[in-house]
Amino acid sequence: MQGRNRDSRGSWFHDPRTAEWRLQLDKELSPYERAVLGSWHWEVWGRDEQHPPEGPWRVWLICAGRGFGKTRAGAEWVRNLARHDPSARIALVGASLPEVRNVMVEGESGILAASRGALAPEYEPSLRRLLWDNGAQAFLYSAGEPESLRGPQHSHAWCDEIAKWESAGGRAIAAWDNLQLGMRLGERPRVLATSTPRPVPLMRRLMDEAHSGAVAVARGKTGENAGALPEPYIEAMLDQFGGSSLGRQELDGELLTEVDGALWSRALIEQCRGEAPAELARIVVGVDPPASAKGDECGIIVCGVDASGIGHVLADCSLARPSPESWARRVAQAAREWQADRVIAEANQGGAMVKSVLHAADCALPVRLVHASRGKAARAEPVAALYEAGRVRHAGMFGKLEDQLCGLMAGGEYCGPGRSPDRADALVWALTELMLGRRRMPRVWTSI
Repeated sequence: MQGRNRDSRGSWFHDPRTAEWRLQLDKELSPYERAVLGSWHWEVWGRDEQHPPEGPWRVWLICAGRGFGKTRAGAEWVRNLARHDPSARIALVGASLPEVRNVMVEGESGILAASRGALAPEYEPSLRRLLWDNGAQAFLYSAGEPESLRGPQHSHAWCDEIAKWESAGGRAIAAWDNLQLGMRLGERPRVLATSTPRPVPLMRRLMDEAHSGAVAVARGKTGENAGALPEPYIEAMLDQFGGSSLGRQELDGELLTEVDGALWSRALIEQCRGEAPAELARIVVGVDPPASAKGDECGIIVCGVDASGIGHVLADCSLARPSPESWARRVAQAAREWQADRVIAEANQGGAMVKSVLHAADCALPVRLVHASRGKAARAEPVAALYEAGRVRHAGMFGKLEDQLCGLMAGGEYCGPGRSPDRADALVWALTELMLGRRRMPRVWTSI
């Protein structure tokens, strides 16, 4: 199921056979007429996957890539509800109140933008409320405050980017459950959830419920909305992320599965995302040099540790099949940009040559060579344990690095992309130096 029937209202508009007619219509309409048509005839412009599915569903999940049009679909759904149901009491739930306001309400594809003209709601920021002339209302909530959803009753809800909701301490699940317990107004309470998929507990739970038929799922890719997105953007995203796991997740809207026996899981990494503090106690650049000028990637990962002992993955500056001069320059550049205290480079491939190449790029570069006496997976296990203990944060999304981490197996096998986990190895060297190295504690000597 999961979308409307192909003979549904508006399907003809997207039929390839009407493409020439649509282009001619666009030329003949004035800017005002195009704006009105786009605002008030969503049944025509919207794709099937952006319209509510048929049947007695209670939860509708749009699980699609970035730029698919999820926000516009949510805004139009809310606008249509308020337009036809004066008794509607709608919950608008996002990762935070600023995101609800800036994206769901005031954003370029938000409710206010979708409601230009008649029946536009009045936004009352102090009351966190949208009020329509016919009496319909919508209320703003943060999923980061699950208790705020305990008590209020609603007939409908739009939950945006549920995969971004804070998972620590079970907050996302608590917010979802509190919302569900309050969905008791009207004859048929319904919830729309829109999100790019990520393997967080709430998303996995909804997908499991979809298998039993309790949740209606619409899927889609970024490319399906190509007509509304700049062509250079589509080309740049495909060039940068096409074929990678991050691209499958963020562009194709695919919920990635885990590899049994991997030291890292995507769910674990998602739990470890967070901004790095402005001040870090120490920063290093981990380097896994390629075996030859025509070898694999050169892994170059910048990591830091804060005063409380939490490690932070700050940047992935790795290069694919570089010359010795180019990867050495990239390392020196990363060290300067991040004001790194030291460069930690594996010396198994090249020994003193690695150090000399780095010093040729920057003679003042503080370099420490490390030698691998164990396999990559064995070296990675203590670092993976740091993640499981909640002692590492990723200050961003590092798709290629995370793909490699999730391919490192406990038994020593590598099942990730490429021939070797060079980025993952560089991260292991950096975090080992920062968090697992020997620390000499000061001693106080006394005489008796």
